[in-house]
Amino acid sequence: MPELPEVEVVRSGLESALTGATIDRVKVLEPRSLKRHPGPPEDFVERLEGQVVDAALRRGKFLWFPLRGSEEALVVHLGMSGQVLLGDESSDFGSLLRIRFDITTAQGDPMVVGFVDQRIFGSMAIDEVVVTPDGQPAGRGSSDPRIPRSVAHIARDPLDPHFDDRAFSRALRAKNTDIKRALLDQTLISGIGNIYADEALWGAKLHYLAPTWRLTAKKVRELLTEIRVVLEKALVEGGTSFDSQYVNVNGQAGYFAHSLHAYGRQGTPCDRCGAIIRREPFMNRSSHRCPSCQRTPRNR
Repeated sequence: MPELPEVEVVRSGLESALTGATIDRVKVLEPRSLKRHPGPPEDFVERLEGQVVDAALRRGKFLWFPLRGSEEALVVHLGMSGQVLLGDESSDFGSLLRIRFDITTAQGDPMVVGFVDQRIFGSMAIDEVVVTPDGQPAGRGSSDPRIPRSVAHIARDPLDPHFDDRAFSRALRAKNTDIKRALLDQTLISGIGNIYADEALWGAKLHYLAPTWRLTAKKVRELLTEIRVVLEKALVEGGTSFDSQYVNVNGQAGYFAHSLHAYGRQGTPCDRCGAIIRREPFMNRSSHRCPSCQRTPRNR
């Protein structure tokens, strides 16, 4: 599933094209892509056509586009394989195109936006926006303090300037769980999935089963530093692409996979100590770790 860096790459790629753009026409080719929309496809189309997009925002793995002069926003979740691609009237987005938008940019240029999704785990929906409890900007991309109601339960991500390190540390250490399970909890800290959890834990020399309640405040600070280093580097490199399912708005793959230290590196030497990286089952998925640098915690 695309994580924070991949979704942010998509957001930033859409920002200049969609900010101030008018949605001229909407065509829904796959109603299942509207499974989170509170109404039929006809309602989705009717409520969007003629609207102007105010901005492109993101919190964690969610994207949304506030509609100018209204209390609603178009909410997008990429799921496992969702892509939002930019093109023109001659663009062929292929047989996996689920929703098509014909827009006119703020500069008056015609453009086409295609929502492509192989597995149809992603979705689009129109949702009411509400003000954040702290009144601070709701997500990256705008100073707007409003957030879609369906996204309001998602925690701020560690690259958000309003992320509270101390509050996160207290909440994390109060939990009776393991560290990786906590990092994947989007109501505690958002934007982190399997790839970047493994990478940050490798950087912090923490086993994925380390109990959260045993972590010191200093260790949590070290972990947050590693999380931010990994996410920022992945952003610079366009995210992580292992196949054609994740691409940016122009159909290009990210290349952070070449910088990974743990995830997908099973059977190869650890870049830090030379021990062989292991892949182990975890929560119906896998975790990757160095058995020397990330020792199994005692007396779990």
